[in-house]
Amino acid sequence: MSDNVLVREIMTKPVKVVREDTNLQEVIATLSSFDIDSIVVVQGKRPVGIITSRDALIRGFEQGLPAREIKAGMVASAPVITIDQEASLEEATDLMRKKHIKHLAVISNSELVGIISAMDIVFAMPSMLHTMEEVCRR
Repeated sequence: MSDNVLVREIMTKPVKVVREDTNLQEVIATLSSFDIDSIVVVQGKRPVGIITSRDALIRGFEQGLPAREIKAGMVASAPVITIDQEASLEEATDLMRKKHIKHLAVISNSELVGIISAMDIVFAMPSMLHTMEEVCRR
């Protein structure tokens, strides 16, 4: 059933992004003001990392510096795992499970075009809830 639904049909776009040199204070402000739990780090239009709210908190704290002195590149998970916008939700689910991640940057011709989360998949395809449980529990 999920073979018929493509990533591009449920991905979030446009994606909130920051550059590697954006300070963590700005990253956290963006996460908060848009009520999102992840942000993609880019070089130009190419995704190079991702920062989740958890990354910002834990990795930011571990740096032992004020948030304005910590750069996004210092706390981002990299390299970012991507999926093509023409992939199926089943492919996205399999990739998330194999990589133990909750977010995928969506690309087209190596350029960032969207983002998809485990919860996006669950809301779009409630039948995938059981499959996505192990991803969401991590």
